[in-house]
Amino acid sequence: MLRDDLHRATQNPQHLGGNFMSALVFARNEFPTIGVELELQLIDAESFALTNRIEDVLAALPEELRDVVKPELMQSYIEINTGVCNTVADASNDLHSKLEAIENVLDEMGIKLLWAATHPFSSWRDQKVTNNDRYYRLVDLMQDVARRLVTFGLHVHVGVDTGDKAINVCDRMLRYLPLLLALSSNSPFWEGRNTGLHSNRSKIMEGLPTAGLPHVMRNWSEYVWIVNHLIETGFMNSIREIWWDIRPHHNFGTVEVRICDMPPNLKQVEGIAALIQCLVVAISDEVEQGTYQLDYHPMMVQQNKWRATRFGADARLVLGQSYEQASLAETVANLVTRLEAHAVKLDCLDELRSVVNIPTATGAQQQLDIFKQTRSKQEVVRQMIENNHWSQV
Repeated sequence: MLRDDLHRATQNPQHLGGNFMSALVFARNEFPTIGVELELQLIDAESFALTNRIEDVLAALPEELRDVVKPELMQSYIEINTGVCNTVADASNDLHSKLEAIENVLDEMGIKLLWAATHPFSSWRDQKVTNNDRYYRLVDLMQDVARRLVTFGLHVHVGVDTGDKAINVCDRMLRYLPLLLALSSNSPFWEGRNTGLHSNRSKIMEGLPTAGLPHVMRNWSEYVWIVNHLIETGFMNSIREIWWDIRPHHNFGTVEVRICDMPPNLKQVEGIAALIQCLVVAISDEVEQGTYQLDYHPMMVQQNKWRATRFGADARLVLGQSYEQASLAETVANLVTRLEAHAVKLDCLDELRSVVNIPTATGAQQQLDIFKQTRSKQEVVRQMIENNHWSQV
């Protein structure tokens, strides 16, 4: 049925359920607001395996959480969203209160939350698709590419004032995306195996035809053309199926950074969110003062992304036009120093400075260390839940 729908869409661009759009209006933000989305794993408290219980969880939540706690493609996900916040501290407080209320419900149900980007031993074959027509259509179109998407990420939105600004920021943020991936790397295991990668999630996501590093675009008009083209030609069902590592979000008026694995705790989420907010503001200022489109070749971004995927905190990243390599720790320390003035204005200096501690404590390295000591993937899950509980850090 879907194949017929897509064929008709190529003949009639208006066909796909009204999803065709001739224009996208970018919602203007006068302040660099921040919003955070967490994708966390629902874990059976006895087996430490993923559990397909999101529908039970949603039914048990208090009414005030229904609009901010959402299902995802698979029933072993839970997505938790902040409101629109001015500071990282506001976003953290928002998440803290929601997590506390959610865990009160989960404890009664024998469910725990795992902060990691893949599960160490549960198979994607055992996960059930959430009961939602959009997800069924996606799986019908993508087949096993979609069924394998049992991955969990951190998404951070930062407000900007125009669509053209959002495109410029996305383009100039490319060079920093590998660094963000290395800092957040937290998916070394897949299907019960040590993959040898610190972020196996990033490779799974790249299997999607509209994921990975985005195309370099000149302005908002070109982005609108790309979206319309992909929908008109039946390549995707809606704009929601653009899963690039960074993208503009026209409804929210934000730049959305999506490359990050799910970090192991709320403290690291705060630090990475602060780094992203400061980077977006710093680049926005550069754009307003006048600059050329790119200062970093996309090939170098791909090279550094692979290094971050493979080595995580041990990655040596290629710097700018000098082509020199530097450790993640050195690169982060220099970047934090450059951004401190912005952090003061955004009231997130402490959170930004905390990022320098992450290279010695990434989630991937924690998981690998636990497995080396215990030789048990169940123990990896148990200790990651116990040692990194969000309220303890």
